Amino acid sequence: MKQIIKIWINLDPFSLQSRLTVGIASFSALVLSSLATWTSWKMQQILVDSHKYNIEQIAKRLPQDVQIYSEMMKSETGLQKAINNLANTNTLLWLKNPDNKILVKSATLDLLSDTTVAELMSLTKMPIKPQVYKVNQSYFVLCGSSVQVQGKLLGELFVVKDITREQRMFVLMVQSLGITSVLAIIVLTAVIAFYIKRSLQPLRQLNQMASVISAEDLGQAQLYLDNAPSEVKELAQTLTMLLSRLSQSWEQEREFVSNVSHELRTPLTIVHGYLQSVLRRQNNLTPTQQEALETAASEAERTIRLLQDLLDLARADSGYLYFQMKSYVLNDLVEEVVMMAEKYSDRTITIESKIYPVEIKADYSRLKQVLLNLIDNAVKYSEADTPIIFKLNQLQDKAIIQVCDKGYGIPLQQQARIFERFYRVDESRSHTTGGCGLGLSIVKTLVEGMGGSVTVQSKLGEGSMFTISLPTYPSSVTFREGDR
Repeated sequence: MKQIIKIWINLDPFSLQSRLTVGIASFSALVLSSLATWTSWKMQQILVDSHKYNIEQIAKRLPQDVQIYSEMMKSETGLQKAINNLANTNTLLWLKNPDNKILVKSATLDLLSDTTVAELMSLTKMPIKPQVYKVNQSYFVLCGSSVQVQGKLLGELFVVKDITREQRMFVLMVQSLGITSVLAIIVLTAVIAFYIKRSLQPLRQLNQMASVISAEDLGQAQLYLDNAPSEVKELAQTLTMLLSRLSQSWEQEREFVSNVSHELRTPLTIVHGYLQSVLRRQNNLTPTQQEALETAASEAERTIRLLQDLLDLARADSGYLYFQMKSYVLNDLVEEVVMMAEKYSDRTITIESKIYPVEIKADYSRLKQVLLNLIDNAVKYSEADTPIIFKLNQLQDKAIIQVCDKGYGIPLQQQARIFERFYRVDESRSHTTGGCGLGLSIVKTLVEGMGGSVTVQSKLGEGSMFTISLPTYPSSVTFREGDR
């Protein structure tokens, strides 16, 4: 029962399970209610027909009895005698002449109340058919028939059968049948819901298996269910083949990106070197030529960095991005990066550190690339007169690096996507700043490759703060920056 209650609580109104349950339960309820209604109606008809038959037999027998008693006594006395013999506690009779006057009635009629008798008499003033009549909380079956003795019409005989006890028992039985039907519908619905849940379990298993498949697992993914229906097994096979095709397509795409990046980087590096060489011998260049060469060299350098980012991402996807993990003092590394960044960005970059040294285990060049990317991002998306702040801290076995700016900020609904490849918050500003949407993706890939994590907090108009968490390297000497 607890399992069934849990199923109902967790039931999704738009799921296939709920639709099947509601559909089958509704059909079952319709069938059961129709069956109960028909049974009640049929039992009522049987009850009425049974009493109707008894009344008709009384109406047929009365003329014979009247004729027999009339031969032995007066006709009025014989008629009363015949009616009293046929009447009993539950059977009431009276005879009306053609003038609608009562000629004779059974003695049992006097046992009823005057209001009941009056209402029964009133029913005989109109054409009646054998059926159940309710009179003063009692139930009667009333039937009328003409009585002829020796070809002479005596009048209209009315026979009333008191079926109050049977009718009340019938009503109780109908109520019990209704309650039983409702309980049966509830139990049947619960059983149907449980059975459908069990039947759909293979689809849930298939969904769970498919949900944990990553891009790296596409080629090895095998969706198979042992005790599933044939249709579900066929679906699993189809999905497995689809995953295989996706894996091949994904691998071809990664190889294409890697090959293109590798093949283009070398000639572009050569072109960039020639441009730099020509710019160094600028005595014979006009200002226009020098400007054009500087622009070409800048674009070549930007394209080389883009190709390098694509190559790193392709290697990371293929599992060939290696890290040389060694122990470094984070404070010194950050100072070196800040000195480099201040030279090419002309921005004020400050470092706030409470602990020295913060020793980490990381890839020096990769971490340097990560920090430069974050500084470059802060420079692009903040005003030139606003500072960029590095905050260093250590929490238990984690080193915390926070890069803060007072820039434009990132909308809340877009913060979860800024680490996606080629995703840019503002397309127009990205074109002017030269961004291609790979910098933060590279940051996330490299940081996670070194066993860390990166998050962002931002408010529009107030700036952004990128937080990097990296594993620390145990150190026996820890003191504050002011003690150095």
